[in-house]
Amino acid sequence: MAQVLALKGSKKLLNAWAFYDWANSVYSLVISSAVFPIFYGALFRVAGIEKVTVFGGEIARAPLISYVTSLAFVFIAIVTPLVSGIADYMGNKKIFLKFFCYLGALSCIGLYWFSLENIYFGLTCYFFGLVGFWVSFAINNSYLPDIAYPEQQDGISAKGFSLGYVGSVILLVFNLAMVMQPNVFGITDGGGEVAEIKAMKYSFISVGIWWILFSQYTFTHLPKGYKREGERKNIIMNGFQELQSVWRQLGNQTRLKRYLGAFFVYSMAVQTVMLIATYFGEEEIAWGSDSERTTGLIVSILVIQIVAILGATLTAKASGKYGNIKTLMVINCIWVMLCVYAYFLQTPTDFYIAAGLVGMVMGGIQALSRSTYSKFLPETTDTTSFFSFYDVAEKIGIIIGTFMYGFVSQVTGSMRNSIIFLGLFFLMGIFLLARVNHKE
Repeated sequence: MAQVLALKGSKKLLNAWAFYDWANSVYSLVISSAVFPIFYGALFRVAGIEKVTVFGGEIARAPLISYVTSLAFVFIAIVTPLVSGIADYMGNKKIFLKFFCYLGALSCIGLYWFSLENIYFGLTCYFFGLVGFWVSFAINNSYLPDIAYPEQQDGISAKGFSLGYVGSVILLVFNLAMVMQPNVFGITDGGGEVAEIKAMKYSFISVGIWWILFSQYTFTHLPKGYKREGERKNIIMNGFQELQSVWRQLGNQTRLKRYLGAFFVYSMAVQTVMLIATYFGEEEIAWGSDSERTTGLIVSILVIQIVAILGATLTAKASGKYGNIKTLMVINCIWVMLCVYAYFLQTPTDFYIAAGLVGMVMGGIQALSRSTYSKFLPETTDTTSFFSFYDVAEKIGIIIGTFMYGFVSQVTGSMRNSIIFLGLFFLMGIFLLARVNHKE
């Protein structure tokens, strides 16, 4: 504890914490949002098929990756509190941050061998890439109230997301150059693969190396964490017991409880949009050619990341002037309008405009949601459990959101209807946010 208190609020510690976003955000951009969805679709197009035989039956490409994603988040929702409980008693959550960082990074490198012939291995790497990213992200989030004072938390949270956007854009630009000009990098057709797909596979390796390399700065300066006092009984299940404890404490924390309810609803929509945006653009937008599709989708993601840097900064300033809750309500209103606009998207130009608008609110709502939760926490040293609860709520929301998105799309036959459905969650989020600061 003395180590944490001595360092709390220092510039070096704050920067080290924020720098993990620089290290791991390349996963969320290159793997989740940009290159992997394009690579995944290209595998099926090159093979001339829409379905693959897996787990004893035929399944289309979109539902397959959606189900694996949902299953990964079920696993994440279970593992996060387990890790939280063990970390509390060990007093060393940094060791878990390292483990899941390396698990995710090595899984990204393993995606190099993703193919329809090795579909099980490829899906396993995709699965553990998600696990490594989200669990390490949750652990890093739990450090926020430990390393920053309340008045610093909005700013450093926004700085972390901004660093993540800058770093991930740098790597994506490099990967885009590889994909569009593979011959310049010595990547040629061969082994039954076109050069463009080979370049995408090399980009997966670059993500793993980047993630491992730049996380070392964070690992060097972050403290181990708090050691929970008391008898060490049921250490494995302690995380779930801690979630129960947090749930009981929420009974006396009206503002925090109401905020968590609002966050659960609108985050369900935000995270689902982020996970399916590229798949939506890949299937629903009228691209002129495969080459235009690849370039257009990656450029759109770049636009989102670049604009998100400005969005996160403006959101932090707006929260300082108007308050966190009012700012979040405005951002949710913008998301509602974006969902309506997305329903009518047809051309690449429409998609680029939507990307710019999404960028303005994506980074802002993530950074402000994290710091708002940190501000509303009661006085406690058990920040890992509280942030574990926060992250489990987020992951359950993602499971519901991705399932409902796929279900609506399957029943109605259109991904556009699913987007409108997500807009309803943002509307509900506005209503719930309006209740956060109301007194009983």
